[in-house]
Amino acid sequence: MHNPPGEEPETTLSVTPPKKWAAGLPAVVHALEYSLEQTSPRKTGVDLLAMNQVGGIDCPGCAWADPAPGRRHRNEYCENGAKHINDEATTRRITADFFREHSVADLAARSDMWLNQQGRLTEPMIKRPGSEHYEPIGWNDALGVLAQELTALASPDEAVFYTSGRASNEAAFVLQLFARAFGTNNLPDCSNMCHESSGFALSETLGTGKGTVSLDDLHHADLIFLVGQNPGSNHPRQLSALEEAKRNGGRIVAVNPLPEAGLRRFKNPQKPRGIAGRGTQIADRFLHIKPGGDLALFQGLNRLLLEAEDARPGTVLDHDFINAHTSGFEEFARHARTVEWDDVRAATGLTVEEIEKVRDEVLESERVIVCWAMGITQHKHGVPTVREIVNFLMLRGNLGRAGTGACPVRGHSNVQGDRTMGIWEQMPDSFLDALQQEFGFDPPRRHGLDSVNSIKAMREGRVKVFLALAGNFVRAAPDSEVTEQAMRSCRLTAHISTKLNRSHTVCGETALILPTLGRTERDRQADGEQFVTVENSMSEVHTSQGRLEPASPLLLSEVAILCRLARRTLDGKADIAWDTFEGDYGTIRDHISRVVPGFHDFNARVARPGGIRLPNPVNEGVFNTKTGKALFTCNERVVPRAPEGHLLLQTLRSHDQWNTVPYTNNDRYRGIHGSRHVVLVNPADLTELGLAQGDRVDLVSVWADGTERRAANFEVVPYPAAKGSAAAYYPETNVLVPLDSVADISNQPTSKGIVVRLEPSPDRARPTPS
Repeated sequence: MHNPPGEEPETTLSVTPPKKWAAGLPAVVHALEYSLEQTSPRKTGVDLLAMNQVGGIDCPGCAWADPAPGRRHRNEYCENGAKHINDEATTRRITADFFREHSVADLAARSDMWLNQQGRLTEPMIKRPGSEHYEPIGWNDALGVLAQELTALASPDEAVFYTSGRASNEAAFVLQLFARAFGTNNLPDCSNMCHESSGFALSETLGTGKGTVSLDDLHHADLIFLVGQNPGSNHPRQLSALEEAKRNGGRIVAVNPLPEAGLRRFKNPQKPRGIAGRGTQIADRFLHIKPGGDLALFQGLNRLLLEAEDARPGTVLDHDFINAHTSGFEEFARHARTVEWDDVRAATGLTVEEIEKVRDEVLESERVIVCWAMGITQHKHGVPTVREIVNFLMLRGNLGRAGTGACPVRGHSNVQGDRTMGIWEQMPDSFLDALQQEFGFDPPRRHGLDSVNSIKAMREGRVKVFLALAGNFVRAAPDSEVTEQAMRSCRLTAHISTKLNRSHTVCGETALILPTLGRTERDRQADGEQFVTVENSMSEVHTSQGRLEPASPLLLSEVAILCRLARRTLDGKADIAWDTFEGDYGTIRDHISRVVPGFHDFNARVARPGGIRLPNPVNEGVFNTKTGKALFTCNERVVPRAPEGHLLLQTLRSHDQWNTVPYTNNDRYRGIHGSRHVVLVNPADLTELGLAQGDRVDLVSVWADGTERRAANFEVVPYPAAKGSAAAYYPETNVLVPLDSVADISNQPTSKGIVVRLEPSPDRARPTPS
């Protein structure tokens, strides 16, 4: 059982062997156990039976696609989704008495888990200048304080409007509209920290920042690569799709620095054989790659494919596709042939023979898909790696055909939809022109601040107001101490939130907590009960409508909060019907249908079972690039190295965690129980470093300018990590990621390639909460 909300959990570590399979009956038991601790059996049943169903509640947990209507299981959710939705539906409440009892300093000393377990926020709160406590404030006054601060700014660019992927399409569209009518493109979002490298690489090479595959494509692929992702914990419903692919004869190659249970075998709890049988083997081949070696792997594969074409001209490459739909092939081919195998071996830790066996699988496969996630994007060379994956797909025409394509797997439930709705600091002129035509004002054209540059601007005093729509920016961002210092330098910070998190404890001079409805709750407005829409990783847009009564009568929806704030702030500056938007979300969708391509007749089409799938130009043979064709690229040679006595650290999530929020201190698939202050290291590396299981160490990151950052008092755990690497949990180790350590081109933090050394910890006491 879990700790009551008034107590910090114990942090006594025990270690068991990593699991060799994922899900099964334990997943059902753990999901129900957590759900029933949070809320009543009735609410648990209502949520779970409506989750991911037509007309029901979209899972707030991840962005994996749903099967077509008629093919969905009655229990269309995973363990983590069940936990997350009932974590939101908790019966625990935070009232004004809680904030009178706990000062901001007290809350700042609490763990992420403890803060989350206190329950739902129930009324607007303000921390006034000089005060140590939040206190109640009415909605009218709260929005007045925020509007007054915004209108007092010397420039609209002194404000930042951050969005988490949990926001709906309607709320995201309203936020970006408000920000641009206010006069700024400062619209950072969580994509900046997780998926930005994919967007830049795919837009450059294919002309769209989105993936090109559907669930049906996955089901019928001959060969699927899973690269830098852990579906068993981060998007478990993907395992169901992979299981179907295997039953249709497909094969899977997993590429990861850690062997993960979900990559080995899957026991589908929705099927009898998943409860009583052995389940389905997922990975037919596992490449135990070094962190950051994926670029070299695909460069090596591409060289091998070119050499196979040389040996058997006209039988390996898809020359029809290359000639008709691509540019830059000859230059790419010359560059690819210069790949040095010594570099590939050093970067990947793999042998040439291992890579040749993968090439053979590729040659035997007519339809190939590559899936990837943050194990690719959160490296300095994340953009070149995705570009090289695109090169690999194009060589054999694995784009635009059934069962083929590029599949960047997004984590947050509507992170892709938020970007579609205009949440980006660099939206193209075509989108801004459409806004101008639709609403009659001229949006700002100068690019705004992304997440990293917003932190820098706050630190330097160039940004004075920070407004967050959902999320936990302070804990999600890199360089934790620098980020917190930047937030505390703001004149005002405000968070539209459902639950308490650390961002509420790292305050500007004035701070606001604006509590909002969750996805599980009924949203009643002037024109009746409303639904919202979301977009998944496969460009499908569908409805989501809550079934539970709101946690408090004082809660407002995200749309209502933003519309009321816009009215107070803009005071008629733009002729936008904010009152109408708040009362009827269908009017927002009407505007979206005229502004955003692919959303024509939005209200009518999204109401159909299953919603709509947005058009993907790649699948129509259209490439909106500078040449009008898909681009082959020549990418740098990269061999990630750590100095002697150092390791390459990757941050990762535990199984019992959603984004920055751990539900327990356990990670049962990896065999970690009772503590998150652990560092997983290859046994051979531990021997070389003179360390052993149970030793306590400080993780010290080393940056190019000579500065060091420290995460103190972690317990060493031998683990089959790739040689020369280590792994530790996010967000506890975000403190080690320098703000200036970002991916080339995309400016995304490099949370998967941190050079660290392990120093014996002077503090042998139990780790403090973080």
